[in-house]
Amino acid sequence: MKPIRIVVVDDSLTIRAMIETLLERDRRVEVVGIARDGEEAISMIRAERPDVVTLDIAMPGRDGMMILDEIMDMEPCPVIMLSSLMRAGAPIVAEAMDRGAAACFNKAMIVREATRFVTLVKDVAKGMMPAMQVPLAA
Repeated sequence: MKPIRIVVVDDSLTIRAMIETLLERDRRVEVVGIARDGEEAISMIRAERPDVVTLDIAMPGRDGMMILDEIMDMEPCPVIMLSSLMRAGAPIVAEAMDRGAAACFNKAMIVREATRFVTLVKDVAKGMMPAMQVPLAA
């Protein structure tokens, strides 16, 4: 079975490393690119054609919402938006989903909810829309 190919986008080295470590524990997942900003992200997405992108919202320069718009305009692929602002009912969640995000996840919950996060990535790659877009707040 072919692994799910993922590009991780976050301006924090710590978060990028944490996400990569969590995802690559599952042999069905392969991180094919890690970007620290929107410019790198767009280049990697064009080159790698990933199955899923995890995208931080708060980044210097062009923020994650602007990058999401660009991804949806070029060659859409499933994007999971990450932010500690992602809480059930938060306006940022509705905005991200309206702009084309496949799902949202509270970045502060990634370690505690690692299994749910990896399952979400795999479900989104398969085109399954998760019943719960955002885990409860930390």
